Amino acid sequence: MTDIVSLDALVARIQPGQSLAIPVEGVAMAATAALLEAGIRDLKVVCVPISGMQADLLIGAGAVSALETSAVSLGEAGGAPRFTAGVRSGAFALHDSTCPAILAGLLAGQKGVPFMPIAGIIGSDLLRVRPDWKVIDSPVGELRKVVVVPAITPDVTLFHAPEADRAGNIRIGRRRELAEMAYAAKRALVTVERIVDRNLLETEDAAAAVLPSLYVDAVAVAPRGAWPMSLWDEYPGDDAEVARYAAMARTEEGFRAYLSGFLTRRKQVA
Repeated sequence: MTDIVSLDALVARIQPGQSLAIPVEGVAMAATAALLEAGIRDLKVVCVPISGMQADLLIGAGAVSALETSAVSLGEAGGAPRFTAGVRSGAFALHDSTCPAILAGLLAGQKGVPFMPIAGIIGSDLLRVRPDWKVIDSPVGELRKVVVVPAITPDVTLFHAPEADRAGNIRIGRRRELAEMAYAAKRALVTVERIVDRNLLETEDAAAAVLPSLYVDAVAVAPRGAWPMSLWDEYPGDDAEVARYAAMARTEEGFRAYLSGFLTRRKQVA
């Protein structure tokens, strides 16, 4: 049964040293602030398939020891400054990837198999920096080379969604990668804008957009919990705030000042 808990109790289920999957949509920013306040470190972060301000905050705060991603970017606000600085200084182990490779690894994790074959990486320089990706002869069909990528099975998947019902079913809409993350992970922790009394699985049409509570370990209410990122059907992203972050985070001192204000705001909202 899915537990409905406070935000701090939800974050307390994430332990130092665990692997943490985070998405590009449905970003749990309030939970990220709570995680940083709790001082959790040594996280092995998997971006599905890319990330932005969330990963940059975690890196800048020193919470990340390894990162697997296709990209970390602030979009129109430019590059992710703490990610860039961390790559240059070697602050964390970077496992460079591609969007299809990450999604294939999650699919393997979901299916309980050790790897998943993909074809698009053949000839890529990425094979030089990913010794865990193997090139093999296809065992079926025409004779050809394929790349096999290892299963990705995060300890924790963390995301934010518009709503959950009291049984812990989560409305994710068309964001099927959120379901794939939950299927592959050992546990899924979800923040939502609200808890609703109706059963989200009550009708066929509604159920198609819902992650069943079977795959959800715990839920916490966090109003505007994706801010300054957007949340579908709820609110747009705060581009001005992201740009302010990008400007401040160019220096270590500026980042620390921004982080202090970000955490203070979280306490006030909570």
